[in-house]
Amino acid sequence: MNTTTPFSLRLSWAQGLFDRGDHVAAATALAELVDEIESSRTAGATGEAVLHSVTDLRLMLARAYFQSAQLGRAESTLTRVIEESPTDSYAHLLLGRTLQRAGRHAEAARPLALAEVLGDYERPQAYGTATPTVTTDTADTADTV
Repeated sequence: MNTTTPFSLRLSWAQGLFDRGDHVAAATALAELVDEIESSRTAGATGEAVLHSVTDLRLMLARAYFQSAQLGRAESTLTRVIEESPTDSYAHLLLGRTLQRAGRHAEAARPLALAEVLGDYERPQAYGTATPTVTTDTADTADTV
């Protein structure tokens, strides 16, 4: 899509991509929208793009990055969201999950704790911390004559 298409239509299109599970395309479309808002704000322009919060778009962008395993981009986007809205419990939760998914469990502890306190989210367990239990079935090892 191009910038001559109304912002709201491009946003709906990006949300549709996300809803259909095309998170890579959704991330690309959302990143373009965020960049457009950022550039219009720095240029001092006003228009339809002002109707949408950059923080909300960034959070959706971070979700698309997370879902498409672009963890570095998700982390940096979420860091920006938390700077703009430090009490956003979902942003803290998603940052913690992103860090966990990247194998950085110790770093994930703080944002997960904040998500639990701020938003009453249950603190998720770290990936890979559970030890698998191995059971042996003695019936399978019995000798047959």
